[in-house]
Amino acid sequence: MTSNPPPVAHHHWVVTLVCADRPGIVHAVSGAIVRARGNITESQQFSSADTGRFFMRLQVESPADRAELEAGLAPVVDRYEMTSVIDVVGRPLRTLVLASTAGHCVNDLLFRQRAGQLPVEIPLVLSNHGTLRDLVGFYGVPFESLPITDAASKAAFEARVVDAVEQNDIELVVLARFMQILSPGLCERLAGRAINIHHSFLPGFKGANPYRQAHARGVKLIGATAHFVTGDLDEGPIIEQNVVRVDHSRTPGELVAIGQDEESRTLSQAVKWFAENRVLVDGARTIIFK
Repeated sequence: MTSNPPPVAHHHWVVTLVCADRPGIVHAVSGAIVRARGNITESQQFSSADTGRFFMRLQVESPADRAELEAGLAPVVDRYEMTSVIDVVGRPLRTLVLASTAGHCVNDLLFRQRAGQLPVEIPLVLSNHGTLRDLVGFYGVPFESLPITDAASKAAFEARVVDAVEQNDIELVVLARFMQILSPGLCERLAGRAINIHHSFLPGFKGANPYRQAHARGVKLIGATAHFVTGDLDEGPIIEQNVVRVDHSRTPGELVAIGQDEESRTLSQAVKWFAENRVLVDGARTIIFK
C-alpha cells in the first residue's frame, strides 16, 4: 500500500516593484513569477503620467522560498532597474509609537493590534509625558516617558527614539498625536517610515484649541490627514484623509469627539496600508494599492 506524498508547503509573498515606465514590464514580471513556481493571487499596477514611473504590487503563492523568488525576479529587476521589495503577506511590522497626552489614537492602535485587525507589533510606546502610562499598560505594552522642556531634553528624547529604533528593529514610527516637531536630522533618518496624524480644517486653525476655533467660525467639515513625516512641517506625502459633515448644533466638545474618531480611524488605516506594503511614494504624493 502506497501513501500519498505530503502536500507541498506554499509561502504567500507580497512583492512591490517601482521603475521607469516602459513597455513589457507586466509581461516580464509575470513570466518571472511563473518560472519561480509562483501563482499570482493579487496584482495591481499604476503608471504615473506626472513622473513617468511604474508601480506594481503583487501577492504570490509559491513553494519557493525568498531566495528562489528573488533569484527568479533578479533578471527582470536588473533589466528594468527596479526598486523591489519581497515580504511575507501579513507579517506584523515592528512599530514604535510616539505619543504625548491625547490617548485616542494610541488606544485605537493598541486595540486593533490586540484584536488582530492591524498587522503591527508594538514593542514600545515612547512619550514626552507620563499621562498615558496606565492606558498603555492595560495592553501589556512597555511605556517610557522622557520630558521635553528645552533643547537639551528634546535632543535626549530624539536620541532615545533612535536607540529604540535600532534596539527593537523598528520598521515604522507612528506619531500618534505626538505634539512635538521632529528635528530635520531625525526626519531625514526616518524618511519613508514615519507617519503622522493631523486634524484637517478649512480654514486651518493653528495653536491651542483648534476645535474651539472651528466651532467659533462655524466650520461645516472636520476630518483628519495621515501623512509621511518630512522636514517640511505637515507637508509630507498624504496617505489617507477622511472628513465628516458637522453643523451649528455641535458643541466644541462634540467636535472634539468627532474629530478624535476621524483621527483614530484615519491613522489606523494609513498604518494598515503601510504595513501591508500598499503605500508607494511617487514624488510628493503616494500611490495606494487598496
